[in-house]
Amino acid sequence: MTLWGPVELEEGRWRFRLWAPDRDAVTLEIEDAAPIAMAAQADGWFLAEAPAGPGTHYRFRLDPERAVPDPASRRQSGGVHGWSVITALDPPAENWRGRPWTETVIYEIHAGLAGGFAGVRARLPELAELGVTAIELMPVNAFSGARNWGYDGVLPFAPAEAYGSPEDLRALVDAAHGHGLMIFMDVVYNHFGPDGNYLGAYASPFFHAERHTPWGGAVAVDRPPVAAFFRENALMWLNDYGFDGLRFDAVHAIGDDRFLDWLAGEIRSAIGPERHVHLMLENERNDPDRLMPGRYDAQWNDDFHNVLHVLLTGERDAYYADFARQPAEKLARCLEQGFIYQGEASPHQQGRTRGAPSGHLPPTAFIAFLQNHDQVGNRAMGERIIDLTDPARLRAATALLLLMPQIPMLFMGEEVGARSPFLFFTDFHDELADAVREGRRREFAGFAGFSSAEARARIPDPNASETFGQSRIAAGEDAEEWRALYRNLLALRHAYVVPGLEGCRAIGARALSPNCVSARWRLGTGRHLSILLNLGDAPVDPILADPPLFATNSPGAPASFAAWIEEP
Repeated sequence: MTLWGPVELEEGRWRFRLWAPDRDAVTLEIEDAAPIAMAAQADGWFLAEAPAGPGTHYRFRLDPERAVPDPASRRQSGGVHGWSVITALDPPAENWRGRPWTETVIYEIHAGLAGGFAGVRARLPELAELGVTAIELMPVNAFSGARNWGYDGVLPFAPAEAYGSPEDLRALVDAAHGHGLMIFMDVVYNHFGPDGNYLGAYASPFFHAERHTPWGGAVAVDRPPVAAFFRENALMWLNDYGFDGLRFDAVHAIGDDRFLDWLAGEIRSAIGPERHVHLMLENERNDPDRLMPGRYDAQWNDDFHNVLHVLLTGERDAYYADFARQPAEKLARCLEQGFIYQGEASPHQQGRTRGAPSGHLPPTAFIAFLQNHDQVGNRAMGERIIDLTDPARLRAATALLLLMPQIPMLFMGEEVGARSPFLFFTDFHDELADAVREGRRREFAGFAGFSSAEARARIPDPNASETFGQSRIAAGEDAEEWRALYRNLLALRHAYVVPGLEGCRAIGARALSPNCVSARWRLGTGRHLSILLNLGDAPVDPILADPPLFATNSPGAPASFAAWIEEP
């Protein structure tokens, strides 16, 4: 039974429900119709039936001064403080079954910066031609204002009006499938944004007030109505829109493994084995148990990014301090075993241990990247990696990313050498805008480059429209060179690496110098894949004498990468 959101009972008649355990009475308001007192049900639910249909505007009145949208609204009119709108989508096409996880090459993109759902759709042909196989949309659920970097949404079921309609989003999904592309949705179940979240006004048990998070009380996923809210949201994206998978944001902030395992099981059971549906985690805890069969396919591997960032840039501030000592040895461990931190103490986190052994997991349980929305957007000035290292080293690191067995993810624009920043941007107003701007600047007080008030004042105002404008993707002057490199590497990946990812296992990896690593894997085809990455200034002897499958320079030369495929 669907608990949240409007449900059609018969043509022209719908059922409305709201969980409001803090209220004694709730009224359903339908635009241009008489209000309807909702009937109180068990466990804090209120119910009403009314004549309605697709396009009907409705909301819930809590008292004479306050009316709120449906927290499970499928569409909003007039923003997150406005009316909810009944929406009914046609079923997705039945001839698409998705693609196996081993074929995945992810492209993370922000719909607003791409020109909305229509803008993303227009980019699909070039991404498919490049060799990308999956588009991952940063969160699109409704937020306050006309622009947001994605993680301040307050109505998880409603696509943001600024990006397009639900029908536009469905058309994007269908178009992706038409190009042979999977499409994933990034969902945020660990918190709500600061403006437009009315749940606390009528459903305070939705949160655990005694369990603190950076966004307030923890979401009470252990309570059945709350768990059902997120289960129904996940299944809406997968079934109503036809998405091929979900990326779950910062599940460490949810703090409930039983819920995570239950949710994965519910999704797997509801979808069935006929479709390829992939579930991905962001999990700071480096928890391999969540990656066991039947749960989640893979986790974003921040360890890979962090250690490569140290090797490429020399930066050691903040969390990069955890990867500053013997970075080549740490990268070797990452290539061989997945996680770098597998129970070791984190210097950045005051000696708190992090992670658990992960060497038993296949390489495809880890999603690797050189940058993403967090690692760029959480920089004060939003710089991309291309501005923080030299081109030769970046080409070598890119080749490693695309030819090693972990699942690669690209961040929008890197395939065209984009130097446009990706800044943190919002559209808040009044006191909230001031708080966000000043909080953003305080956040960087511990970084050497922003220790003074004058330096912090240069950090762009998240609420300024030009901050959003500066973040639009702009191809670099050497765009064609970068595009050719990505196209070549992805063609090699699909031809030589992907066929052997099922059953692939690491043979070993080791540091050959403070900036050089070699690694070797046995592919499921029986072939061996060997790589040599040298990000240092001194040459090293190549690990193999045979001509490589691919090389950015002479194997072992400074700032170089080489890969070999050996027959069994």
